[in-house]
Order: sequence, then C-alpha cells, then structure tokens
Amino acid sequence: MDNTILEIRHLSKSFGTNLVLRDIDFTVEKGDVISIIGASGSGKSTLLRCINLLETPTSGEILYHGENVAGPKVNAAAYRSHVGMVFQSFNLFNNMTVLENCMVGQIKVLKKDKETARKRAMDYLEKVGMAPYIHAKPRQISGGQKQRVAIARALAMDPEVLLFDEPTSALDPEMVGEVLSVMRALADSGMTMLVVTHEMAFARDVSSRVVYMNQGVICEAGTPEEVFGSPQRQETKDFLARFRQN
Repeated sequence: MDNTILEIRHLSKSFGTNLVLRDIDFTVEKGDVISIIGASGSGKSTLLRCINLLETPTSGEILYHGENVAGPKVNAAAYRSHVGMVFQSFNLFNNMTVLENCMVGQIKVLKKDKETARKRAMDYLEKVGMAPYIHAKPRQISGGQKQRVAIARALAMDPEVLLFDEPTSALDPEMVGEVLSVMRALADSGMTMLVVTHEMAFARDVSSRVVYMNQGVICEAGTPEEVFGSPQRQETKDFLARFRQN
C-alpha cells in the first residue's frame, strides 16, 4: 500500500449540465509513467486539472497518501508543491529571467533561502539543457526552450508526481523532440509522471501504463503492449487506427 501516491475514486466533474468526467477511478503508484490518451474533448485535461485542484471535482475523492485533497479545507499551494504541473502554454513569468522563474516558487512556497533556491534551479536548468540561458527572459527563447524551463521550474519544487498537460501541443514540430527527450530522461530516472498527450510514440514507448479516455470515461487501461497491441474496445481500436502511420 505504501507505494500508492494518488488514488482517484468515483471522480466526476460537470460544467453546468455538461458532464465532462464521470466516475473516474485509477491509482498512481510511485515510479508510474501513465500516459492519458484520447480525442480532444474527452476530458483528459479536465482530469489533470482536477488532480491538481485547478478545478473542483463535482463528486468523488482524490486521495493523496490516503488523505482526500478534494475537500474544502485543503491547502492547495502546499499540495501542489508535491504534485507539480507542466502546462501546454508554459505559464512562465514574462518579467522574470529563466533563472528567476525557477527560483520564485521555491522561495515563496517552500520558503527556501535565495542561495539554496538558486543552486537547485541551476541543477535542474542544467538537466534540461537550459543553463546557458539563465539570464534570458521568456520572450527571448523558443517555445521548446520555454517548455524545458517550465519542466525545470516544476522539478525545482521537488514534487512527488509531475502532471503534464499536452506539453508539446503548443510547439512547432521541430521543437517537440527536445521536450520529449527531457521527459523520457525523467521517466528513466524514476520520476512519477501523469502525461496527457497526443504523442503516441511517447505513450507507447515510455509509459508503464496507458489510459484511453473517451467522452469523460476511462474506456481502456493497461500496459502499452495491451492498449496498443491488442485493444479490447472498438472505440480504442478506432482511435488508434487514426494514429497508425504504417
């Protein structure tokens, strides 16, 4: 039981009368790399936003180490320092340098002193290949570089789980690879990751588990071999057929 970090139980989310997620159940264990795939509008990003408490679930529970964080009394900022998020639109502070972007959360939320924050930020910027750009402002670097900074910023908070919401979908095609290779290295290092993605090769080759969502429900879940190799549901087969190049 000790390895379970997150447990999602009977999670539903409505926007007005529109039911976007219905009765979602799944578990995230330490070291899992879970790719969530599905057509646009299937509820994937809403699920991630609920897990990060950016959206309030309509019903159900999100248990973090056995404690329901979907309740009203939870300190969302403290929880988010354990469950980090990387957004499709980077969400960097434009008035800060690359280095400052990776220090600010550590100082404000984790109460680290400047020197410690700077050292950690540098470590992670080096890991994602962005150390030469520490004095640049976001507007001076490419989309792929911004996303790598956003990943370094999330890592500097020392999260237990990292959520990625379509991290490559806002990038030009030639920049996708550099971000995916950083994510692949993270997965190899044992980072627990939950990735909403349209990158099927990443889902197939890097994930420990794949979850296929359709119309707000989990249609199918299993190892990449199971989901890609022998999908059980017709909807899954139809979805994957659209992505098969060969």
